[in-house]
Amino acid sequence: MKKVLSKEAKIGIVSIISLILLYVGINYLKGINLFKPVNYYKVECTNVMGVTISSPVFIEGFKVGLVRDIEYDYSNSGKIFIGISLADEMKVNTGSYITIINNFLSGGELHLHLNKYVNSYIKSGDIIEGRYEVGMMESVEKNILPHVEIMLPKIDSILTGIQKMIDNPALSNTFDNIERTTFELAASTKQLSRIMDRDLPLILSDFQHITGNFSSISNKLNDLDLNATVNAVNATLDNVEAITRQLNSKDNTFGLLLHDRGLYDNLNSTAENASKLMLDIRQNPKRYVHFSVF
Repeated sequence: MKKVLSKEAKIGIVSIISLILLYVGINYLKGINLFKPVNYYKVECTNVMGVTISSPVFIEGFKVGLVRDIEYDYSNSGKIFIGISLADEMKVNTGSYITIINNFLSGGELHLHLNKYVNSYIKSGDIIEGRYEVGMMESVEKNILPHVEIMLPKIDSILTGIQKMIDNPALSNTFDNIERTTFELAASTKQLSRIMDRDLPLILSDFQHITGNFSSISNKLNDLDLNATVNAVNATLDNVEAITRQLNSKDNTFGLLLHDRGLYDNLNSTAENASKLMLDIRQNPKRYVHFSVF
C-alpha cells in the first residue's frame, strides 16, 4: 500500500499543531480565550505605569476584559495606545472613559466607566479616552514622603535628645527616688494598716465610752428643773436690782449716807481733826498725861 503522507509532511503537520497548541496555551495562561468572540478597542492615554499585557479590565469591580497590547505613538509624542479586548456582549456607551490605577499588590488595572446617560455606543476598534489615576503608593510618594523627608532631621534630633535624656544620670536618680518613695509608701501603708487593725478598735471603744458619758450628762441635764433654776436666778437679779435702786435713792438711810455731801464733809473733817489730835499727842504727850512720884 502506498503511503499517503511522507515523513517530512508528518513532521510539518505535527510542528504546526504544536505551534498552534503553544499559542493557544500561552494565551490561555494570559487569560485570553481565543475561541470566545470579543470586541477590540484602543485606549488613548499618556501614562501606562504598572499596566502590562493581560492586565485586567474591570467595570464596577467585575472583570470584563484584558489588555492585549500596548503601543507608543511615535508620530505624536506623549500618546500611548492600549489595546483591550472586551466580552462580545459588553457594549460601550459613547462618552465612556477608562481610568488606569496602579495598585501596590496587583499592578496596573483598567476600570471602565460607562456613560449611562446616552443610548449610543462606540464600535469595535474605536478609541476610548484614558485617564491616569494616582494610586495609593504614588499618593504616598508625592504627598507624604516629602513631608517625611523634612521631618527626618527633626525626628533624628528628637531621638538624640531622648537618648541624651536617657543617658543623663539625673533620670536614673529620679527613677531611684521614685522606687524609694514607692517602697516607703508601701511601708507606710502597712504601718497604717497595722494601726487601723490594732489601735482603731481601742479608739472606737473610747469614743463609745465618751459618747455614753455625754449621753448620761444629757440625761442628767434633762432631769434638772431648769425652769425653777432660771426663775431663782431671775428673782436674785430682781433683788439685786431693787437694792441698787434703793442705794441710788435718797429716801432711805443707805441712800442718804451715799448721797449726803454734808455728812461726807463732816466725816472727812472729823477724820482730819482726829489725825491732828493723834499727831499732837505723839509730839506733846505731857500735855495729856501727867506722872507723879510721891
